[in-house]
Amino acid sequence: MQILLKINFILEKQEIYRCPHCGTVLKKWLCPQDSSWGIEFQFVCFNDLCKYYVDGWDWMKKQYNSKSSYRYRFNPVNNEFGPLPVWTENTFRSQIIEEDKS
Repeated sequence: MQILLKINFILEKQEIYRCPHCGTVLKKWLCPQDSSWGIEFQFVCFNDLCKYYVDGWDWMKKQYNSKSSYRYRFNPVNNEFGPLPVWTENTFRSQIIEEDKS
């Protein structure tokens, strides 16, 4: 019973953010140390089937002749959102912060 209460308490405290383009739960993502965001982490959609990400490849090619796309990014500190530029489907995946499930 105590373990169940502990899990419920943790779930109540945890914010869950979803991508407005595909509904996928955003992953906590460690910002690069040299970024200008000035925060430790943001939340990013890493769903490779997300329309925002998929359509981004064509848009970037047509607009800038660039082989790149972007993923939906949300800053929980100031509620700002926007694109996170990516050059491959694996760009920035190594900076996903896996939440402790215990």
